[in-house]
Amino acid sequence: MSLARRLIAAGFSDLEKGERFLAAPELDGIEQDVLFAGLQLAASPDAALQSLVRLIEKHPDLRKLAAADTDRSEPLYRVLGASEALGEFLIRHPEHLDAFDVTASPEPLPTDAAELRLHLLKSVHADPTAARPVAGITGTEAYEALRTAYRRGVVDLAVKDLCAADPLDFMPAVGAELADLAGAAIEAALAVSRAEAGEQFSPEEVADVGLAVIGMGKCGARELNYISDVDVIYVVENGQLEDARASSIGTALASGISRAISSPAREPGLWEVDANLRPEGKSGPLVRTLDSHRSYYARWAESWEFQALLKARTIAGDADLGGRYEDAVWPLVWSSAGRDGFVESVQAMRRRVTEHIPAAEEQRQIKLGRGGLRDVEFTVQLLQLVHGKSDESLRHRDTTSAIAALSAGGYIGRADAAAFDHAYRYLRLLEHRIQLFQLRRTHLMPVKESLQRALAKAVLGPFSTDRPHPDALMATWQKTKRSVRELHDRIFYRPLLNTAAKLSSEDARLTPEAAQGRLAALGYRDPQGALRHIEALTAGVSRRAALQRQLLPILLGWLAEGVDPDAGLLAFRRISEALGTTHWYLGMLRDSAAAAERLCHMLSNSRLIADLLEVSPESVAWLGSDKELTPLSFEAQWHEIASKMSRHAEPENAMRLIRLIRRREILRVAIADSAGLLAQDQVGVALAETDRAAILGALRVAENIVSAAGPLKTSVLVVAMGRQGGREIGYGSDADVLYVHRALPGYADDEAQQQAAKIVNHISSLLTQPLKPAIMAERVLTVDADLRPEGKNGAMVRSLESYAEYYRRWSLVWEAQALLRARPIAGDDRLADDFLRLINPIRYPESLSETDVREIRRIKARVEAERLPRGADPARHLKLGRGGLSDVEWLVQLLQLQHAGRHPELRTTSTLEPLQAAAGLGLLEAADAELLAEAWRLASRIRSANVIWTGRASDVLPSSRRDLEAVARWCGYEEGMATAFEENYLRVSRRARAVFEKVFYGH
Repeated sequence: MSLARRLIAAGFSDLEKGERFLAAPELDGIEQDVLFAGLQLAASPDAALQSLVRLIEKHPDLRKLAAADTDRSEPLYRVLGASEALGEFLIRHPEHLDAFDVTASPEPLPTDAAELRLHLLKSVHADPTAARPVAGITGTEAYEALRTAYRRGVVDLAVKDLCAADPLDFMPAVGAELADLAGAAIEAALAVSRAEAGEQFSPEEVADVGLAVIGMGKCGARELNYISDVDVIYVVENGQLEDARASSIGTALASGISRAISSPAREPGLWEVDANLRPEGKSGPLVRTLDSHRSYYARWAESWEFQALLKARTIAGDADLGGRYEDAVWPLVWSSAGRDGFVESVQAMRRRVTEHIPAAEEQRQIKLGRGGLRDVEFTVQLLQLVHGKSDESLRHRDTTSAIAALSAGGYIGRADAAAFDHAYRYLRLLEHRIQLFQLRRTHLMPVKESLQRALAKAVLGPFSTDRPHPDALMATWQKTKRSVRELHDRIFYRPLLNTAAKLSSEDARLTPEAAQGRLAALGYRDPQGALRHIEALTAGVSRRAALQRQLLPILLGWLAEGVDPDAGLLAFRRISEALGTTHWYLGMLRDSAAAAERLCHMLSNSRLIADLLEVSPESVAWLGSDKELTPLSFEAQWHEIASKMSRHAEPENAMRLIRLIRRREILRVAIADSAGLLAQDQVGVALAETDRAAILGALRVAENIVSAAGPLKTSVLVVAMGRQGGREIGYGSDADVLYVHRALPGYADDEAQQQAAKIVNHISSLLTQPLKPAIMAERVLTVDADLRPEGKNGAMVRSLESYAEYYRRWSLVWEAQALLRARPIAGDDRLADDFLRLINPIRYPESLSETDVREIRRIKARVEAERLPRGADPARHLKLGRGGLSDVEWLVQLLQLQHAGRHPELRTTSTLEPLQAAAGLGLLEAADAELLAEAWRLASRIRSANVIWTGRASDVLPSSRRDLEAVARWCGYEEGMATAFEENYLRVSRRARAVFEKVFYGH
């Protein structure tokens, strides 16, 4: 390969200059392959090569590192290729080339702020342990030492930043360390300023004056850029001096800080120290006492100043004084949203910022342009200020943490938060890389193609070998800006924020005519009935009514997106009336668009959820937080049940609480399911765990009832069967069970049997009997023991020995099949282990005879012929129909009976796990197993959807278009896709049936 082609492949832009520098004598002895391996790591190989040659000229020993393998030389090439300015710094100060004597880490650790402070203070010969450090050197000597130490810190950070595996993930840490480094530099500058002020005033007077430096903006938020003005506010404390004298000294100290940081010197200044955010801006005194600050903010501050104070943080000087300043202003920040015109003034300020961008820069702006960083920051800060007054979890200074908190609190939808966070990180990364190259304060996308090409490489992580074309960079940037702007317009200008800020609003009353017309247009079937609900919600002058008038135009649209908006509106009215003026409910509707929308969609798409929310309206609070919708584990539910039972010994009271917990958890699972937070498999597990907790509670209550008349004589075990045993139940499932008992020591079998019968009879009645007052909207858990030996003619409960005798002498193959689902769920653990040891050889036999196989096939055919409801369409019956649940489950169970004795991976009570295992063992073709799993999941989903939509269990795919539409939506189909959904189910089930017949019957 020619040298020119090699330069092009490595990413060089100026081939002539590249060839000239490659021929430089400074590179003699460095193998070209090694050199190119290093240069290919650089964002700009042109810059890396030129800086390398100049550095070796000044410091020949660097040649060894340049000639080393890339494991050692990676930091060198990455920094020189990303920053000409840092290359220039190292040329001026080759003594700091040891910054490259490190091993690049893909997951670097940030440097502690205290360590940075120590380093910077020592650079000016100040004592870091002193309460008010004073530098040992002054003038240009101190300034140059401070700036050199600071830039060495930037080099160290750049190494970590450029070698981090995921630059977007590491971006917040970069901003934080840059802010800490700036704070350390200001601390050192203050030490120099104190030394210099001691020449103008007496050292004792200077020592008596306290000065706290409050970082504002990005520095205060610990999200600083590589080069940026550092916004500050100065707070002075007089000590024993007169106010005027202390103010003069404080002003001298503040001025000295700026001089040390940015005045002309051989080592260039770092950045501007900008105090224009202080009270009265440039017109006000440079320093103020804490009391003066308090007075100003209480009487004169404008709305934008409170927004600025959101970022205020002590970065240098007297920490105690700074802490008192923070304590004084922090409450003012969070009460500021109640000021008249607050929201409008912030929005107007944002528009002015956008309007003041020079036309030539508008399309290149990363920070201030449409869809830029400021859109994200203003949106997030306004949401924080509006909602943070009542929600302390939102009180974060930095943007990424604030976005996460807003998402966690439900104030921004998860998708919006993720998009905002990603966009913000990406835009900040662009800004960092652009500024790092020359260490110049700029927020503009470069125009030159060579700079864009280097930038496109610089934003990638070190594990990427790509060198994207500038067009790809520009396309990603433009896409990010569009996303930010859409989110900004939707969230920032929401009219709801006016209400949230003022806690009142101008009446946006819907006239009867306008409301009725809108309702009809939205698809409400009974506009007059809906209007009555609206009138009931908006009547009066209460805060609730005013808020409802503000929200209803939005809520009605969300309700109308559901299948039954009329039912949804009725449920919304009932919930609103039940919750009355509950502050959290009104706050959720007002502040959390995601939660309000989720509520509307559920109410208009689910009779089950609507019914449950009407009787448990407090559960609406879960909608604002996905964390609250995480199903409780069995252990957590049982702990709660046991706790309540310990305080409520009376059986009826105990069972009321147990059944209420079950109702609550079914609702939680349904809401999480509706929100897309649970897969179908997870729904079955969560519901089964809820039933298990209730059954265990009923068992304990039953034992308490029996033991009240005498001692317990037996241990009872409840064994789940069927889909309950497989933890694959739906919202309308009964609990199929077996009951096992074992006499306790000292008691005869007969008396133990009698007591066990009493206990199991109590279990069933406790779970199903009506209570007074009734538990509204309860889905009663029916316990069915028909799968016991001898069925309905057999004893309800048997001893372990009786089961052993029965299975040894009388059991049939269908009973072995039923035992495949057996899973102990409540009772004595040792008895459970013994029962499993008893049944495992039965359900997992070493082999299955042909006679037994024929019997299973015969029973399956009989079930299809006799149990399918009269007139039912086999193609639409979810359980017993063609390719339905029964087909898949019987096929899996046949394979288990045939092969689980030899293959332990088939020994599970679920359906899908052995299906996958069978494919892995070659008992099924992988494609067939995948198809059967798809059919089973879809049928299970539809079965649950039937209950969710109507509140009633049904095993039939709906024929009604409206019902089918509702079920299709629950199954993830878009509006109007019911026919496609129906066709998909019929197609999948037909194909599943073909696989079933091929494998089960051998056709």
